[in-house]
Amino acid sequence: MGFTIGGMREMRSGARRRVRGTECTAVAEYTGLWGWDVVPGVRAVSGRCSCGDASCPAPGAHPLPFAEEVPAGAGLDDATRTWSRYPGAALLLPVGRSFDVIEVAETAGRRALVRLERMGLPLGPVCVTPTGRAQFFVAPGAAAELPGLLYRMGWDDADLDLRCPAPGAHITAPPSDLGGLGPVRWLRPPTLDTAGAPPQARLLLGTLAYICHRTHF
Repeated sequence: MGFTIGGMREMRSGARRRVRGTECTAVAEYTGLWGWDVVPGVRAVSGRCSCGDASCPAPGAHPLPFAEEVPAGAGLDDATRTWSRYPGAALLLPVGRSFDVIEVAETAGRRALVRLERMGLPLGPVCVTPTGRAQFFVAPGAAAELPGLLYRMGWDDADLDLRCPAPGAHITAPPSDLGGLGPVRWLRPPTLDTAGAPPQARLLLGTLAYICHRTHF
């Protein structure tokens, strides 16, 4: 028997089918077009996590226990078959497989994106969260490289609001809700050229660090 996320039981059957169809289409797009694994995630309802743990440290922002992920390459039929077991689940993307993520404050991220586009640098997908964070998709391995890259660029001692989640972490993907706070949105949507081959972190990091430093001070 699949999980039923809190709040979904009250939905009318027609609305439920439409929601499931939208979710399955989004999952199939991520797996089939962009080549990403997708993991069913919990939801937050009235500040409480649908996992049932009253003391959950990450309400609405972690994978469903024992849930089956949809692997990269899966089409709509496979996505629908798997996702129907977890109605209402959030779409989570595992970090460290097809991409890593450099996360900064949304204000800094938007300013950096404008500068990076003007410079003509290669860019991958970028999303923004309802918590005010911008997430830049970069090539896998960035988390391990980040300290050394910051050191070589002279930013290792700076107080930067910049981080890179470790492999094994998960980010919430658009259009899913994050922790009951609202949906995650694309600032720069994925394309066939950028989803499977995001840029190396070193190409973006100097600009991101500079803008973070200027924005912070």
